[in-house]
Amino acid sequence: MEQRSLERVVSQRALQIGSSFPCQICVLGFLSGVCLTSLFLASFGGLSLSSPISTFTSSSTTLISGDCNVKQKKIERRFFSHEKLPLGVHERVSLLYSSWGNLVNQSANEGKSNLPKAPHLEDCKLSAETNERLDTRLQNDSFPPWTIWKGQLDNFPWTAEDEQLRYYRHQTVSEGAYPPWIKGSEEENYPLTRKVQRDIWLHQHPLNCSDGNVKFLIADWERIPGFGIGAQIAGMCGLLAIAINEKRVLVTSYYNRADHNGCKGSSRSSWSCYFFPETSPECRDRAFELMKQKEAWEKGIITIKENYTSKEIWSGRTPRSWGKPWSYLQPTTDINGSLIAYHRKMDRRWWRAQAVRYLMRFQTKYTCNLLNHARHAAFGWEAARMVLESQFRDFPEGVDKVAKHDVESFVWSSHKPWSPRPMLSMHVRMGDKACEMIVVGFKEYMHLAERIRKHFPNLKSIWLSTEMQEVVDQSRLYPHWTFYYTNVTRQTGNMTMATYEASLGRETSTNYPLVNFLLASEADFFIGALGSTWCFLIDGMRNTGGKVMSGYLSVNKDRFW
Repeated sequence: MEQRSLERVVSQRALQIGSSFPCQICVLGFLSGVCLTSLFLASFGGLSLSSPISTFTSSSTTLISGDCNVKQKKIERRFFSHEKLPLGVHERVSLLYSSWGNLVNQSANEGKSNLPKAPHLEDCKLSAETNERLDTRLQNDSFPPWTIWKGQLDNFPWTAEDEQLRYYRHQTVSEGAYPPWIKGSEEENYPLTRKVQRDIWLHQHPLNCSDGNVKFLIADWERIPGFGIGAQIAGMCGLLAIAINEKRVLVTSYYNRADHNGCKGSSRSSWSCYFFPETSPECRDRAFELMKQKEAWEKGIITIKENYTSKEIWSGRTPRSWGKPWSYLQPTTDINGSLIAYHRKMDRRWWRAQAVRYLMRFQTKYTCNLLNHARHAAFGWEAARMVLESQFRDFPEGVDKVAKHDVESFVWSSHKPWSPRPMLSMHVRMGDKACEMIVVGFKEYMHLAERIRKHFPNLKSIWLSTEMQEVVDQSRLYPHWTFYYTNVTRQTGNMTMATYEASLGRETSTNYPLVNFLLASEADFFIGALGSTWCFLIDGMRNTGGKVMSGYLSVNKDRFW
């Protein structure tokens, strides 16, 4: 009896406390938070599914079932009687993320909006204009305006007192010592990278394309069935080597992967849809004009890809114009826990790195927009939250159009778009590649990732590039990492790469690999398989992009070493 009486007293007291107004507020506030969180996560999940990039984070959240919409309406009626309701944090982030997304979709991310600046997006129009200027020879000069003055500093307005500065700048330009597409110090790139890039540009851009001594090699991109993008690029690297050895200007022609509706006008079916052309418009026009002349063929002024054997293209002589800089490549590649100091194909590795860097030296506006879409889908939410947390004014009411200062226009404008750092890029190649190299499971790649993380404990993010759906599924077994990856249909079973690419369509099967390639080349660390041509070329881009000392952990070695 005493026990029952005690229970009744406790129950009645609990009921009195539960009916109190402060307790009701706490309960309703808790339910409101649950509903808002559920709605936010649901909307965020929807964005992930519809966007071209997905993320899988280490945090796990359980969605509470129930009619949260009804409860939310009741709470709003009780606590928010004002006509204008304050936006919650998640709603503000969502609104800014969506607003930026609209700009990306409209290709209008070029400084025309009153929205807060999107740190993860690049001004593609400005970037293309800058690249055009840096890829065009100045009048009466041997080089474009290449100096240690980066980005928009070249456009800084001169005054009458700046004559001496103008003179010294002109002297620097005349030496052409600073190809602007090379990042990092000499020690952070393969040997002689800056000199080689400068010399290739000069070779491909003669002062007078109509000079009778200028010869040309005109080549379509490889179209052999089963050849991936990596094989096509590697083949063109070989043709560039032949052109340099024979003192010819390489002119690329039909590129089947750019033969789609995304590439407009003259850039359709051309490498120039994605990257700046390998030579000047004047040389290009001259080469195609000479193709029509029988005498040009007879005198050997014109050659085409079919004039050379497969052996000459794929394993021909590496240009010796710069000596043998591959003899002292930095040993920063790790295979099975050991650094590789020497192998039989060091010359090919060095040359392909130089060639792919030159061919991809400047991105077009189209490629820039592809990267903006990818970055926004992957990093846009984090960027929106970061921007709103750093501002004292509310969004959207507090956004004003603020005039840019000189340091923003001429200095900070050259900074690369923001992404979570440090970032590890991982390309997992499996599928039908087993016929060419030793294929290992995703677990081995993650073992290498953990090795990097032991030395860099702040590393949490992985950009995952793979054609296999099973790899994406397995990434969920590693909740202490945050994975980013393109949201595209992937291979299941034993489908060949050619069949897989055909199922995606030409535009998608070209665009998303190139986005992965470029983001991998910019990441802080890289794990791949050197037996894969794609990984081989990514490695080359990194080793001519200031990433040599980041190292490269490979699950296997190239089959020709």
